Amino acid sequence: MHHPFPGEAELIATIDEAVGLGQPHAITGELSRSLSRLIAEQRVQLPAAVFEADESHYARRLLHQSDRHGYCVIAMTWAPGQGTPIHDHAGLWCVEGVWRGALEVTPYDLLEEFDGEARFRAQKTIHARCGSTGSLIPPFEYHTIRNADPSAIAVSVHVYSQAMNRCAVFEPSHGEWHRRRERMLQAVEA
Repeated sequence: MHHPFPGEAELIATIDEAVGLGQPHAITGELSRSLSRLIAEQRVQLPAAVFEADESHYARRLLHQSDRHGYCVIAMTWAPGQGTPIHDHAGLWCVEGVWRGALEVTPYDLLEEFDGEARFRAQKTIHARCGSTGSLIPPFEYHTIRNADPSAIAVSVHVYSQAMNRCAVFEPSHGEWHRRRERMLQAVEA
């Protein structure tokens, strides 16, 4: 069951306006600027559940699924030390904003693929603080996210072009090579 939260209508209207721009680069650019502004102004107050960590893995909580535009808004909660393996975004564009705390985001270049494995090279790690935003537009969609703070929970908000119910994760195999595996994703109502 959906529980409205203060500022939800403004958040949705802001995303709707950006998505109306039509082109992925225009959408993600506007969403990055708008999300940074909304985080800084603190008029949007995410549901309390978003700030509760799951000690076994990072938590994905659905904030909104647009029937009109198809996009999906997910809040992710990261306990200290939690993170992701290298993963893609299943061909979807995404804008991510750090709502609380800080995250380390490492983009990866896909160099080659062979026999179910992919070879990646890490780019420079981004130390994203509260209010920082970033975007991914396929084919540049490979990265890791990690809460490197040993004592504080981090929360990020992710806007995907559609519901992201699966993605590919890449687990280390040898050297720069990683084995590809499909992962189903779930998000609980916030």
